[in-house]
Amino acid sequence: MDTKVIGLGFQKTGTSSLREALKILGFKVKDTSQRALLPILRGNDKRIKRILEGFNAFEDTPWYMIYEKLDNWYPNSKFILTIREEKDWFKSVDRHIGDLKNPMHEWIYGKGKGLPKNNKKNTIEVYNNHNKKVMEYFKDRPKDLLIIDFSKNQGWKEICDFLNKSIPNQKFPHANKTKETKKTLIQKKIRSFKLYRKKIKYIMKIKYIDLFIGWNNS
Repeated sequence: MDTKVIGLGFQKTGTSSLREALKILGFKVKDTSQRALLPILRGNDKRIKRILEGFNAFEDTPWYMIYEKLDNWYPNSKFILTIREEKDWFKSVDRHIGDLKNPMHEWIYGKGKGLPKNNKKNTIEVYNNHNKKVMEYFKDRPKDLLIIDFSKNQGWKEICDFLNKSIPNQKFPHANKTKETKKTLIQKKIRSFKLYRKKIKYIMKIKYIDLFIGWNNS
């Protein structure tokens, strides 16, 4: 497949569902990538392209943040903006991020504003501004952009019509829905330990960016 498909929707707008749908349609998908942040902040285009090598679909963090660059690198690509009602989206992203200060979110929402629970107004503004910018960018190229809301029973028909694909003979993959599952004490301790290690790692990465790189991508 020569055509690239690029997801432009923020996390928790159905990016996991889009990923699984594209896989079913035969695309090799590169989804969220923490290791892409430093090359993006450094303006290291060669490194970013190496991360994307071998994939013909990109979606989730951080790819929706550099869509203009990707549009320039991969002409004739198809872009899919997954959206969701802002109140429901905020509840979901707030629950997802919680107390974990992630350098990727510090970059997306603003330095010191990476935790939605402490910055509701800013978080929603960043989300809405991104969607508006995407729509403005593609306003003269309607055939290149699909805007889709999976919470409104949209799925296979819209995606397959947009990509000129046949609708698969299986249900649309509504992935990553919140599930309440009971965990054993050991599972809880393992999860807490992993979360602690991740927090330390992210704190060190944020300090590194503060000292040696800065938060504005070139």
